[in-house]
Amino acid sequence: MSLTDTATDLPNALAGQPLERIERDGVEYVVLGTAHVSLASVDAVKALLAGESFDAVAIELCESRAQGMRDPEAFKQMDLLQVIRQGKIGMVAASLVLSTFQKRLADQHGIEPGAEMKAAMEGASAKGVPVWLIDREVGTTLRRAWHSVGFWQRFGLMGGLLASVFEREAIDEKEIEKLKQGDILESAFSEFATESAPLYRSLIGERDTYMAARLREHAERGHFGAGKKVLVVIGAGHLKGMGEQLRVQQGDPVLTADELAKAPPKSHWPKWVALILVLAVFAAIGFAFHRNAALGAQALRDWVLLTGGFSALGALIAGGHPLSILAAFVAGPIKPFRPGIPSGGISAMVEAWIRKPRVADFETLRDDITHWSGWWKNRVARTMLNFFLVCMGTIIGEYSAGIHIFKSLF
Repeated sequence: MSLTDTATDLPNALAGQPLERIERDGVEYVVLGTAHVSLASVDAVKALLAGESFDAVAIELCESRAQGMRDPEAFKQMDLLQVIRQGKIGMVAASLVLSTFQKRLADQHGIEPGAEMKAAMEGASAKGVPVWLIDREVGTTLRRAWHSVGFWQRFGLMGGLLASVFEREAIDEKEIEKLKQGDILESAFSEFATESAPLYRSLIGERDTYMAARLREHAERGHFGAGKKVLVVIGAGHLKGMGEQLRVQQGDPVLTADELAKAPPKSHWPKWVALILVLAVFAAIGFAFHRNAALGAQALRDWVLLTGGFSALGALIAGGHPLSILAAFVAGPIKPFRPGIPSGGISAMVEAWIRKPRVADFETLRDDITHWSGWWKNRVARTMLNFFLVCMGTIIGEYSAGIHIFKSLF
């Protein structure tokens, strides 16, 4: 069906749709607010492209999400070993959790979230006009959201996300209505986003500013001016904030976007606290040797057995290969001496090397992780589980060893 046919079949496609026309620097931006789970939004996008002439189409997607829509099979080519080495396994896991939320929506309502964005890309390609990807990279947004909240709130976020993975009930109408007026990321973190101003700012406010800056940047680079028209397709939850930013934003758009695209600075105090505790433990072991060689040997043995034992227990619970369990046992005690890859990373790399993920594991990953047993059945999920449980085991082992050694001395 052609775009013209679509317009003929859908004469009222734009009725009631959130639509604003904003002029900035001689460029007319036709901003359509969409619902990520509504066929009406897909129809509205098609009707606009059929009924008006645009010089560019801008969409609320980053490069990685757009690539995922263009090539859904690309995920199967992921190099799991490289992901572990680069320390990105946490971001991959968080993205997978979000994808299960989207899959529930698709299964319940028969439409994949983001279908209107895909329709915009296909429509722009059919008309031969450029597509502008104006959203911030989802990984950067998740990292900034994570660092925007306090230590204890992070546990709540992790618990809420994990609970959403195993949720079996249909998403209720209230949540669907929020999605129709909001944002997929905001909805996934809805309980916390509404109660936490920093989290809301990271998920919504910063992206409003970023997208407005990116629109201005693209217009400047494309030498857009009087008479040019751009279709902007964004979630309805961004319509007010992004529209306001587009009207009033000043300064260099490139600098504005670059500042908001920066990964948040890493917090050093947890590492310092962990380092101080480990140094205290080793000072206690040294003191034990000073008092008595046998007492020192016992303290050192306790350190090795407890840190290595709890690390290995994590790999065992994750269903790791015997060599992965052995790697965890060896990596746990020497963690303080190698600040690079964590103990969980070493064990997970051994697991991925011995039990290489199959194509079928990537194909069924999103379905498998919605069931408890799937985390052990799927090789990709099991490797990630190995990583997290071994890291957790090492931390428990360090504290247990420290308490035990100090008790033996005093």
